Amino acid sequence: MPRGDLFPDIAPYETGLLPISPAGGAGPSHVMYWEQVGNPRGQPVLFLHGGPGAGAGAVHRRFFDPAHWRVVIFDQRGAGRSRPLGELRDNTTQHLIGDIEILRRFLGIERWLLFGGSWGSTLALAYAQAHPLRVAGCVLRGVFLGRDDEVDWFLYGLRRIFPDAWQNFAEHVPAAERDDLLRAYLKRLTDPDPGVHMAAARAWSNYEGLCSTLLPSPETVASFAQDRSALGLARIEAHYFANKLFLPPGGLLGGMRNLAHVQAEIVQGRYDMVCPPTSAFELAEAWPGARLTVVPDAGHSALEPGVRTALVAAVERFRRRG
Repeated sequence: MPRGDLFPDIAPYETGLLPISPAGGAGPSHVMYWEQVGNPRGQPVLFLHGGPGAGAGAVHRRFFDPAHWRVVIFDQRGAGRSRPLGELRDNTTQHLIGDIEILRRFLGIERWLLFGGSWGSTLALAYAQAHPLRVAGCVLRGVFLGRDDEVDWFLYGLRRIFPDAWQNFAEHVPAAERDDLLRAYLKRLTDPDPGVHMAAARAWSNYEGLCSTLLPSPETVASFAQDRSALGLARIEAHYFANKLFLPPGGLLGGMRNLAHVQAEIVQGRYDMVCPPTSAFELAEAWPGARLTVVPDAGHSALEPGVRTALVAAVERFRRRG
């Protein structure tokens, strides 16, 4: 897939592993992978990956002009290069919000632009509502507000559009368990036998990859299906879904008054089937400082041509604001 509208490939100028929970307790000792890219004296921007559990990759550095932005990227608990991979203990939205603050203070950053898509948009909103004075603005894509109907759509509603992909997803578990796919998958994803949990992780991640683009994209499906990314994504995503994303009962829209002063850019694919556009429209309506861009020929993936072009343009508008 040509990606000439993104900035060129770039390597980090700094990477690290940061302990984010103490050893010796009842739970695991989590260690966060982080990196910085671009201009060390530039305007800070934090990239928040999706999933939860998907991890970040080299292509995510390319949404930002490296001459201007000090780009901070990290893998959330249990995801990507953070350790331990796929760990669910001490892994909640509140832990992740705290981790972002640990990283911000460690790097000496006062305020930063937040950039996140899908679950990354959820985490960006949750963090911004908890720490509004630390947020210089938000660029969000494929909005997911973590509500029950959004989770139910992913687990069951998608069969209306992708019946073949859903059938493969559902048939991974016995027919007697298909009335509660989340419970059935979580049982298998947390089974200690790699033969059980990896098979379930591949089935879950393949399903999500197949539904993530407007046009078929073998490249996207392959990236979802890689064993390391599949395990983090499927296990942690199922864990968060089973716990209502660890969000407040009133949901994220109930906390938007905390962000009345924050400017935002929302980019949404018209045919996003993983996170349908209703949530993006509702968020924009509740956020006076938000500008909504609907990409008419795109689905969910950040790397679809129209979406990535719109995201780069949104970041550039924040650069011009200073």
